[in-house]
Amino acid sequence: MWDEVEKSARHLYGLIHARFVITNRGLSKMLEKFKACEFGRCPRVFCHNQTVLPVGLSDSCGNKGVKLYCPRCEDVYSPISKKHAAVDGAYFGTSLPHLLLQMFPTMAPQKTIERYVPRIFGFRLHQFAEEQRKQDHIREDIARMAQGFEE
Repeated sequence: MWDEVEKSARHLYGLIHARFVITNRGLSKMLEKFKACEFGRCPRVFCHNQTVLPVGLSDSCGNKGVKLYCPRCEDVYSPISKKHAAVDGAYFGTSLPHLLLQMFPTMAPQKTIERYVPRIFGFRLHQFAEEQRKQDHIREDIARMAQGFEE
């Protein structure tokens, strides 16, 4: 019986946490954690150790564990720690990183369009050329859109 009560209490705390972190006070506390790099750094080399933020891929409980969102490459990664990976993503919600960066725009890093180009003996791999061109166009579009917002 106590196990069930404890499980329900943890679940309730997680739901309250999801609502709290998107309040002004909660966002301020999350900003301090973001600045202190408490959630880790982006594993992508071209992000140059950018600090990450927790994000849920669903607002419904029990669907997915918490993930880490990199504001530089705008991608999502699984946490390294199994302990953190076991936390329900709904306890952070899908809006937290985006709302935080909207509230504190000076914390938003410059977007990166750098990417690794596979080569053998200095030559690009032909079979990936078409895919690379598609990715390059997407990254160029993102860069143009980012410049449009800055102006």
